[in-house]
Amino acid sequence: MYKYYFKSNIYLLIILLLFVSSALIYSCGANLFSVAEDVQLGEDLDKEIQANQRDYPLLKDNPQVTNYVSNMGKYIVNNSPRIQYKNVFPYKFQVINDTIVNAFCTPGGFIYVYTGLMDYVDNEATLAGVIAHEIAHAECRHMTQRLTSYYGVSMLLSLVLGNNPSAITEIAANLFVGLGFLANSRADEYEADENSVRYLMTTKYYPGAITYFFKKALAEQKASGYTPGALDRLFSTHPLTQDRVNNVSAIFKSLKISADTTKGLFTQEYQQFKTLIPKK
Repeated sequence: MYKYYFKSNIYLLIILLLFVSSALIYSCGANLFSVAEDVQLGEDLDKEIQANQRDYPLLKDNPQVTNYVSNMGKYIVNNSPRIQYKNVFPYKFQVINDTIVNAFCTPGGFIYVYTGLMDYVDNEATLAGVIAHEIAHAECRHMTQRLTSYYGVSMLLSLVLGNNPSAITEIAANLFVGLGFLANSRADEYEADENSVRYLMTTKYYPGAITYFFKKALAEQKASGYTPGALDRLFSTHPLTQDRVNNVSAIFKSLKISADTTKGLFTQEYQQFKTLIPKK
């Protein structure tokens, strides 16, 4: 009886220590995943997305549009010295043919851009800013940090108790059920916005063009009195506030960037490209 009581208390102590240590670790932005596991998880999720054309109808029969997005993403990756995982992450850019105004990134640099977003923005630099923002989520490893916070305690407990079968498979399955259930935090968004600016500083694009997207979305939200339908997914996974516009302005000031909006937007070229985007 005493042995059972002692053993039970040991398990309770382990559980308590795990909860306390987990809370402390996650508050510091820890990540239980290795960089290699980021890539593996991204590949697993990509397979799931490829197989689910109902929820994620990937654009497969329009190479002009898909190559445009892929080439833009690779151009940003190759022209920014600040992107440290460019030779580690595969960086795959794909297009989802849906009216939703959104883009998202899974671990390892798998980035998905909706045609709804492409049709929504008004110049090439704005799209580049959004794509750079998603690259930043991959580089900062935000999703696996959030997965660590969300699953960490149960994963650690299962490891201690010796019953942890295929944790990555379970995570992939749960993440696929709802990519938005681990929504980006405001801190994540600010960090991705800042890096978007920094990445584009060494490209042909105006580095602050992402603010065009913010301002347009916020103006529509204010005018309608609620989140517009096509923007629902975006606002649920990427919190948008005036603070983010102000944050980019502050970044410009700190980096002493000239806000010359007459260069690097490629508006005319983009308007011509938009005629190729399929309409649903």
